[in-house]
Amino acid sequence: MPRFSVIVPAYKVQAYLQETLDSVLSQSFPDLELIAVDDASPDACGSIIDEYAARDPRVTAVHLAHNLGLGPARNAGLARASGDYLLFLDGDDTLAPGALRAITDRLKDTGSPDVLVYDYARAFWTGELVRNRLAHRLSEEGPASFRLADRPALLGMLMVVWNKAYRREYVEREGLEFPPGFYEDTPWTYPALLAAESVAVLDRVCVHYRQRRTGSILTTTSRRHLDVFDQYDRVFGYLATRPGLERWRPTVHRRMAEHFCALYADRRRLPRACRAEFFQRASALLRRYRAAGSPPLSLPRTDRIRHLLMRLGVRRTYRTLSVLRAAALAAGRAGVSLWRGLRESALRLYYRGQRLLPLRPELAVFSAYWHGGYACNPAAIEAKLRELAPRMRTAWICDPRHAATLPAQTAVLRPGSPAYWTALARATYLTTNVNFERALVKRPGQVLLQTQHGTPLKRVGLDLQDRPAATPTTDFAGLLRGADQWDYLLSSNRHSTLVWEKAIPSSYTTLEYGYPRNDAFHRTTPDEVTALRERLGVPAGSTAILYAPTHRDYRRSRPRHLDFERVLRDLGPRFTILVRTHLTYADAPAEPLDHPRLVDVSAHPSVEELCLASDALVTDYSSLMFDYATLDRPIVIHADDWEAYEAARGTYFDLRACPPGAIARTEDELVDIFATGHWRGSRSAQLRAAFRSCFCSYDDGHAAERVVRRVFLNQATAIPPITPLEDRRPTPAAPSPVQEPALTAGLWP
Repeated sequence: MPRFSVIVPAYKVQAYLQETLDSVLSQSFPDLELIAVDDASPDACGSIIDEYAARDPRVTAVHLAHNLGLGPARNAGLARASGDYLLFLDGDDTLAPGALRAITDRLKDTGSPDVLVYDYARAFWTGELVRNRLAHRLSEEGPASFRLADRPALLGMLMVVWNKAYRREYVEREGLEFPPGFYEDTPWTYPALLAAESVAVLDRVCVHYRQRRTGSILTTTSRRHLDVFDQYDRVFGYLATRPGLERWRPTVHRRMAEHFCALYADRRRLPRACRAEFFQRASALLRRYRAAGSPPLSLPRTDRIRHLLMRLGVRRTYRTLSVLRAAALAAGRAGVSLWRGLRESALRLYYRGQRLLPLRPELAVFSAYWHGGYACNPAAIEAKLRELAPRMRTAWICDPRHAATLPAQTAVLRPGSPAYWTALARATYLTTNVNFERALVKRPGQVLLQTQHGTPLKRVGLDLQDRPAATPTTDFAGLLRGADQWDYLLSSNRHSTLVWEKAIPSSYTTLEYGYPRNDAFHRTTPDEVTALRERLGVPAGSTAILYAPTHRDYRRSRPRHLDFERVLRDLGPRFTILVRTHLTYADAPAEPLDHPRLVDVSAHPSVEELCLASDALVTDYSSLMFDYATLDRPIVIHADDWEAYEAARGTYFDLRACPPGAIARTEDELVDIFATGHWRGSRSAQLRAAFRSCFCSYDDGHAAERVVRRVFLNQATAIPPITPLEDRRPTPAAPSPVQEPALTAGLWP
């Protein structure tokens, strides 16, 4: 008896079915049977299912003689299911990696409940992945399992069958099955939740719900959308046979009213000729199943009015009020836009006035990463400035959500506020690692320092003119206008100097001083490293690998290069992986990381601290490798798509020819490099030494002091000299109890 029976009905989904089946069969938890039902599909679905059944004994192929629809197709799969738990997956959706492992672990932790509810994300045809906005209702706080009465908010979530796991014995005892017609999930999900003796939740995205551009049943204009009335008839018929569930009638009635109003408002679904019939039938059902004498439910005023008008059957009034409401919303949006336009104009006028006032010689303004928090080179310079020149006042341009990262001595400037424009107009010193506001007009006497935020491996600036798909902007003239305001450009090595001066040519002065953010690599104590590891959750004695890939210009969605669970399983218990996603994907839905030795550090404010806490870096083409080499710790390059990356973005040199350590081209090679000890063998050390001599010429722990004395204090003669590479002593890694063999053979370029 398998743990899971996964039932996949298929009809006209040949373009997606292979991905769906692969998402099930490639799960890290293999104890499953996959029942794929060909609902007499006229395309290649049937043959695809047969191919999978022929090569994997876990696949059962079911072919229906006639097209019966989604509900009967699922029933055909149910009849053949033998697993402990039943899962349903539509033929164009996918299971998220690791979903079944997470589900089975949660089932064990919650005592094998009748129903487990898990989360989903909408996978749009554009590549965007958006998590369910009601995910907070799946919080795992509180009792492990419960009755629905203890978490009634679950009924407010999307009532579909595929975001739940059902205990098969419970389904058979209740006699649950799917009816024919559209909205077949409705008469299944309500009874399944209402009658369950135990329900549990899993706060994890387990299903990617595909949002197709065309071809979705729910966006098809058809009279079949009127099937929704028969489905709710079945739900209330079920309640009538269960007196103990009668108390749920008002809640289900409210959800039915919401469903009817949403359907009626969606003009893609109902043909114009049947809209009046829909409204009339909706009104009849709302009156028929309203619980007499039940207390009114808490509803927003607009919803109460809509539900009342539909129940009373006053369609013209309903339509009139809908039109008026839409007009009011449009007017409100127009008013907001007008207000914003007036406010912006007033602030720009205010900025012009502030530029007429004298500069403040002791005011320095900083920013990093497009109004992000206290980070990178600007943060290191700001801290050193307060140390060497206590008289200076500093301010940081920062989105309010990042304000907590700032030191107490630094003022917070909210972007777009009057204080922000005042600071830009009157500060003598301006420092950033990206770009300031395009509206900035640099005044005589102002000093603008551009620190950048990484050694360029990939092409930048004007070198992207022949790669419009890769460049973040095609306004190269605007880019050069911004660069014309730079007084100083900070460079971490000679390679960077040559690249920047060619790719963004202007009259700035290049300061080859090293990166101030890397000063911490020479000044942090071993005790501080130990404390960092403890705060991050790295087990004592574990080898911590920092995995920090860069973004991909040739794809819009977040790439997934490693199967973390598989890598950790193969490496064994002495390794921990710290995962840091690229800043580009900060607003994208995060992939759930629920392995005990897998730590998501994407939100950690300091990447320098993550470097210090780790024993090795695994990256692909991220500029972090150049900074990490300053630490003189092992680096492994995972170059699984070098050709695609180089073709899309372009690079200044072939990383494979001069890497900072071992190179893995596949996941298997990466595991082998760590399992055999090659990651810190003698060949790795030789490659790293050559890389350091080329790219870490100036990072000796004194970069911030050089910048402050030259730019802010005008003390050129007091600038500390560069410490030779052989005399530097970067902060050592935490001691490891296991010493792998130092091998010299392996996978090298």
